[in-house]
Amino acid sequence: MVRVNRRGQLVLVAAAVVALALVPVVAAYLQLGYAPGSETTAEPRPGADAERLLSRAVARAPVVAGYDWADSAEAVAVVRDALAPRLDALRTARLTGGTAAVVAYAPGVADSWAASECPSGPNRQFGACRADGGVVVQERGGRTHLVAVAVAVRVVSDRRTATLTLVVER
Repeated sequence: MVRVNRRGQLVLVAAAVVALALVPVVAAYLQLGYAPGSETTAEPRPGADAERLLSRAVARAPVVAGYDWADSAEAVAVVRDALAPRLDALRTARLTGGTAAVVAYAPGVADSWAASECPSGPNRQFGACRADGGVVVQERGGRTHLVAVAVAVRVVSDRRTATLTLVVER
């Protein structure tokens, strides 16, 4: 007489059900798994830190509306002085980690941006924009207003080099 062990059969059936439930998980893992050389690595894209730092720096730049439009060159100098420590910090931020950044104003890009993107329109009583060495200012009611800053950033690491130009609007 053969005795059937029902507990063993139940465990075997439960293991089969669990194995079947894991099939979609394994399939998803294989489809979304690690692929060397793909852009889904955990390393941040080059310049992400630069873009974030510059956006904050321009947002915190001093309000230069106290300068008459005739004194816009002085207002630009104030903005450049305020941004200098941030740009220096960007240049030296990751030197110990093997990454360096070359940061400079982009006057040509600022000129193009001022010509094509300067805020204007029938409901705006703004004057023309003027780019001064990478800093774009606009005349509004006889006063100088900071509109944007154009910066070229070259990020160099032991694995790659990336060059980007940022126009950060105020």
